[in-house]
Amino acid sequence: MFVDQVKINVKAGNGGNGMVAFRREKYVPNGGPAGGDGGRGGNVIFKVDSGMNTLMDFRYHRKFKAANGGNGANKSMTGRSADDLVIPVPEGTTVTNTETGAVVGDLTKPDQELVVAKAGRGGRGNIHFASPTNPAPEIAENGEPGEEISLSLELKVLADVGLVGFPSAGKSTLLSVITSAKPKIAGYHFTTLVPNLGMVRLDDGRDFAVADLPGLVEGASNGVGLGFQFLRHVERTLVILHLVDMSGIEGRDPFDDYLAINKELEQYDERILKRPQIIVATKMDLPDAEDNLQEFKKRLNESQDSQTDVPEIFPISSVTHTGLTELIRKTADLLDTTKLSDLEKPQDTTKQYDYKPADSSDFHISYDKEYESWVITGDKIERLFKMTNTEHDQSMLRFARQMHGMGIDDALRKAGAKDGDTVTILDFSFTYVE
Repeated sequence: MFVDQVKINVKAGNGGNGMVAFRREKYVPNGGPAGGDGGRGGNVIFKVDSGMNTLMDFRYHRKFKAANGGNGANKSMTGRSADDLVIPVPEGTTVTNTETGAVVGDLTKPDQELVVAKAGRGGRGNIHFASPTNPAPEIAENGEPGEEISLSLELKVLADVGLVGFPSAGKSTLLSVITSAKPKIAGYHFTTLVPNLGMVRLDDGRDFAVADLPGLVEGASNGVGLGFQFLRHVERTLVILHLVDMSGIEGRDPFDDYLAINKELEQYDERILKRPQIIVATKMDLPDAEDNLQEFKKRLNESQDSQTDVPEIFPISSVTHTGLTELIRKTADLLDTTKLSDLEKPQDTTKQYDYKPADSSDFHISYDKEYESWVITGDKIERLFKMTNTEHDQSMLRFARQMHGMGIDDALRKAGAKDGDTVTILDFSFTYVE
């Protein structure tokens, strides 16, 4: 089954907790703190696997979680860091943040890697909090929470050449003749339901990838037929072979078909029509094809502003193999010049995810009437709380100082909090004291 769009959730590993411990060795008086740091959690990393050509593996496996780091131990021993979770994805996968719509990355090269969820660092043990005024601190940090994010994966087939045209224009037949691909071929519309890929190899050593895309119909960009769900695959191609059925056996007008397909491509993304396009006149072995081709050329010349704007037309017959050699060579030549031109390749527009720490003022205070409690929310304050070891009073006093430094005390006072009011952060509640 061909799957080219999925939504998944990923969770990086939490850092291990730091430890509160003291040296208790014989003949070592006043040994001091000896609690070790926690280990780093595991990142979630996407890595391109050239052997994959679909997102089928994600259809029934939607949640991925990396391992947490190990906790710190006595004698200043650091906890074990977790291994990264490496998830294989096919070439041409675009990763998007589902909540914000921002592009996280575009994976288009073999073995390319992208960190999509950053692991939490390990919490510090009490050896880091010793000072002349507090030589035996009972303070340790819990591990930093790993990032959790919802992602949309979209596969755009990587091919040098894309075959477009109305259903039954001969795209699958052409692909089967010029490559080793074996797409399903039948005499009815929408035989091709998913993109098919094949490699063309020339005698001179050149080669290129060809994608046979499901047939378009008029109104495809608005959801007619198979709709525009496969038009995204055209974005990756450098050269377009526009197949037009010249036989007229279905009572269709070849030139109208040509204009209709170009209109759908333009409505989806006008940049597609700026790419080199070759018109392939198919089914030339049928009786009326030659007359229809002459009429097509006449109307095409009349519709263009100048002769330089007229695309080249290559008449072929996939049944008799007429014109295929010339078409393949011309396509390869066009690809050579296109790769050297200033044409912007979609795969060059890679965006990397930028990790930005939460702003120091990123907290919000609200009042919950049902529970009669002030509720504090925000990425930074919640992260600091999760990293606070609530089992030790000194750790809680440190958290109170952090809240004061962020200005939460003043904000609560301005919001109307009074002595004795309840304040809640996540699932923890405490009493507000001025």
